[in-house]
Amino acid sequence: MAAGTLYTYPENWRAFKAQIAAQYSGARLKVASSSPAFTFGQTNRTPAFLNNFPLGKVPAYQGDDGFCLFESNAIAHYLSNDALRGATPQATAEVMQWVSFADSEIIPPASAWVFPTLGIMQFNKQATEQAKEDVKRALAVLNQHLNTRTFLVGERVSLADITVVCSMLWLYKQVLEPSFRQPYSNVTRWFVTCVNQPQFKAVLGEVKLCEKMAQFDAKKFAEMQPKKEAAKPQEKKEKKKEEKKPAPEEEMDDCDAVLAAEPKAKDPFAHLPKSAFVMDEFKRKYSNEDTLTVALPHFWENFDREGYSIWYAVYKYPEELTLTFKSCNLITGMFQRLDKLRKNAFASVILFGTNNDSNISGIWVFRGQELAFTLCQDWQIDYESYEWRKLDPNSEECKTMVKEYFAWEGDFKHVGKAFNQGKIFK
Repeated sequence: MAAGTLYTYPENWRAFKAQIAAQYSGARLKVASSSPAFTFGQTNRTPAFLNNFPLGKVPAYQGDDGFCLFESNAIAHYLSNDALRGATPQATAEVMQWVSFADSEIIPPASAWVFPTLGIMQFNKQATEQAKEDVKRALAVLNQHLNTRTFLVGERVSLADITVVCSMLWLYKQVLEPSFRQPYSNVTRWFVTCVNQPQFKAVLGEVKLCEKMAQFDAKKFAEMQPKKEAAKPQEKKEKKKEEKKPAPEEEMDDCDAVLAAEPKAKDPFAHLPKSAFVMDEFKRKYSNEDTLTVALPHFWENFDREGYSIWYAVYKYPEELTLTFKSCNLITGMFQRLDKLRKNAFASVILFGTNNDSNISGIWVFRGQELAFTLCQDWQIDYESYEWRKLDPNSEECKTMVKEYFAWEGDFKHVGKAFNQGKIFK
């Protein structure tokens, strides 16, 4: 039976997964979350800690036998027993499926929605609204699955339940007010059943469901930001007389040192002339103001037809698309692999149709007049799965498509299927 120490900070929902798993399996787990055993921000930066856990992140597990693990899902899996992991190959695969579902479909939108209400992230209206829609889709999938089931896999609690419950903990505590969660009664019934199991309660205590949706608190956010000390008047005068000294170099941690040692990659767009169109300014308008009345007029008033181009993309293999949430994973996966392209591109990609009858298409805006993917080998993984057609920005066809795809509303006559959901690359 496993025995060891879990390093974390207090109330870390990622650590809860391992703690609950240990409650079920009987693994002997000591939790180091406060001084002197562990001080977050200090202990995890020491050479001894980094020698065992190179990323310096928590939760981190060290067995009494010296065995070390980082990443919360791996730790929870290790501390589980066979009943939690899945008693058959099929059950094990299903458990892994729901663990992955939590990571890809619940945690990103939950963080985007909940973190601003806790004062640890700036509020972004568009991001929050999109997060709410993504949460609804995840809840709908769970609600359907739980329609005839008490737990996610089999007839008893598994690591699937532990992981998904923990990923939804802050949603239920902060924002899923009764009216929002009402259509997903199966999910709430399952969630309440799980958090009231003795093994869950031993770690989580009493979980009170949200009564009123928490909102962004600008004052709380400001208080959470690091404060800069104002210089005293006397110090200012003295500084004027002093010669300007070079700022002392900050001490690099191991990760920074490795990154600094890497050769700087050449900018793939360095050969292009500077454009008057400020992409970031348009993205701010799109994220924070009305799409039809503000963002779109700004786009067309400032769009540089010489410096940028607009492309229409259609996924080549619609017959391979099955469940809509899996189809959306294709889109978000592509976006993640194109992260370094964001500064010079914008896209709205939409999934049309329903389960087993859908297609994907989108409008992309790139710097330059050619497809940007060919400029960097890292960007070429996904683009060949799409048919690309360059649009004439002066044409009515282009203006209509840009309007419909950017606003996520319209006839979409060229598609032939109803809008399902969209994703924005910005």
